Amino acid sequence: PECYLILSTIYYWLLTANWFNPIAIVLLLFFVFQLVAQTSISGIIISSIFICLNLYLILALLSELSEFPEANNAYYKMLLVGSLFIGCNLLAGGFMMNKYISKE
Repeated sequence: PECYLILSTIYYWLLTANWFNPIAIVLLLFFVFQLVAQTSISGIIISSIFICLNLYLILALLSELSEFPEANNAYYKMLLVGSLFIGCNLLAGGFMMNKYISKE
């Protein structure tokens, strides 16, 4: 799960126009630290925060979808891509949580 989180953070960083993105830098540092150290406490904390943030993203996706006056091609594309992205993130967070809870 940590490798997926690192790759998704790099993808996020590449999509931003600013190469000095402190959010992406801090996220990468956290995820690389977790990949190297693999401590249970930090793994549980990181995965809990990641799951909560993605649950918030579900609300953001629903809010964006509610702005469409009618369901058209863009609506379904946003629904599909957003749901897949959030679903993969929740799975990665769940696997990470399970990995570090069972480790302890």
